[in-house]
Amino acid sequence: MNDFLMIHDVVIAGAGPVGLFLACELRLAGLSVLVLEQAEDPYSPLKRLPFGMRGLSAPTIEAFHRRGLLDDILAPQREKDQSTSAHWMQQSRRAGGHFAGIQFFHDTIDTSKWPYRLPGPAGSMAVEMEHLEFVLAARAGAMGVEIRRGLGVDGFEQSGQGVTVRAGGEIFRGRWLIGCDGGRSTVRRAGGFEFVGTDPEFTGYSAQVEMADSEKLVPGRHYTPTGMYTYQKPDTIAMVDFDGGAFHRTQPITPEHVQSVLRHISGADVTVTGLELATTWTDRAYQATAYRKGRVLLAGDAAHIHSPLGGQGLNLGLGDAMNLGWKLAATIRGDAPDGLLDSYICERHPVGAEILDWSRAQVALMRPSRSSRALETIIRDLIDTRDGATYFAERVWGVSLRYDLGGSHPLVGRSAPDFELANGTKLGDHLREGKGLLLDFDAGAPLQALAGRWKGITYVAGDARDRLGLSALLVRPDGFVAWAGEAVPDNEEAAQAASRWFGKA
Repeated sequence: MNDFLMIHDVVIAGAGPVGLFLACELRLAGLSVLVLEQAEDPYSPLKRLPFGMRGLSAPTIEAFHRRGLLDDILAPQREKDQSTSAHWMQQSRRAGGHFAGIQFFHDTIDTSKWPYRLPGPAGSMAVEMEHLEFVLAARAGAMGVEIRRGLGVDGFEQSGQGVTVRAGGEIFRGRWLIGCDGGRSTVRRAGGFEFVGTDPEFTGYSAQVEMADSEKLVPGRHYTPTGMYTYQKPDTIAMVDFDGGAFHRTQPITPEHVQSVLRHISGADVTVTGLELATTWTDRAYQATAYRKGRVLLAGDAAHIHSPLGGQGLNLGLGDAMNLGWKLAATIRGDAPDGLLDSYICERHPVGAEILDWSRAQVALMRPSRSSRALETIIRDLIDTRDGATYFAERVWGVSLRYDLGGSHPLVGRSAPDFELANGTKLGDHLREGKGLLLDFDAGAPLQALAGRWKGITYVAGDARDRLGLSALLVRPDGFVAWAGEAVPDNEEAAQAASRWFGKA
């Protein structure tokens, strides 16, 4: 170990959206952060339209709103030509999402089923990956995060005091190391994390092609006796070939191969004359059994991988970052209550496992079998009902996300509603600094005194346009409700919640 090397509080492997957002969260707490990224150039055609569009779930949108990032992220999308967007964005009805390609629509969703959500950022939005990474990298750089590109982590050794990281022939030291380096994570493998799950059933293809006879294909998404394909005019193809994942990353993707698979799945005698861009993927679904070993942590695809069906992988990783950042920061500062960092895996591992099963369920519905087609008919009928569309929206948008934090109120453990206060501010505006928030609608002296006992809690008093029957609530730095009080708040319960998440007063 070279003692003259600078010691960062945290070294992050991976400068994708998860690593960058996590770096911002840690810098918000004043920690020194180094991000190491294997790729020298962050730009890729796969991060742009038509393949680079990703849906953002409600928890992700709320997280970006609470950190003042949302306007910068969404600005270009408001101006983008929708003719270049996905086929499902070009319909007369506004699509809310899909389950294995079966769509649900906004006009069928019953938002009255969600009594603790207020008007605010939408339940889902779309963003181009390249732009998202650009905004997050710019924010990280402005906050003082050091980003080193062209330096992928090769290995590391950890001790009780820190981690020594090897990357591209250089040595770096950090008190903690976080692997955000994707599904083939070097940090996960070098750290000996157990990674378990289910092997792939198919190879998925995303391709931009030139075809001599594209009129033989019907636009939209189609199930066939041999697989599934989606065609968007004039040149975009997505396909699922149930080959057990045999082709993925084993051979070059050629026009001839794409043509062969497309003919097999579509049943149309099309001719592919050129291949502009192509990539493959699978439905392999694996998850680390633990997200921490000593001073090494995992987040994002390094901790869990699954098919991109439904676009929930990005949101799952960003949720990891929002959950982990403030907890690790408090641990490094030395003011974390007992077990705070352990709550990262306790809260996020079940969420990851649920998303993996959601992905597996979609694969089951996509199989080219008679039983799957029969099940598809039932799901289509259900998803077209008001209750069905509402259920699928809850799951796909992340509205149903709730951590088991105890507490007597049904809002505890859920994302805090974006209350509009009498002074014109909203709850999210008061979370920009990454501190907890005690929102006191009745401006009572006991709660103000209670908040003053913890330096990590901001006290805000004032009535709200709609307080949802509450008198006060305590919100964690990640925006999730730790305590909610009704007409006569239980100040002792509030103090216990504050001690649990913010340490001793």
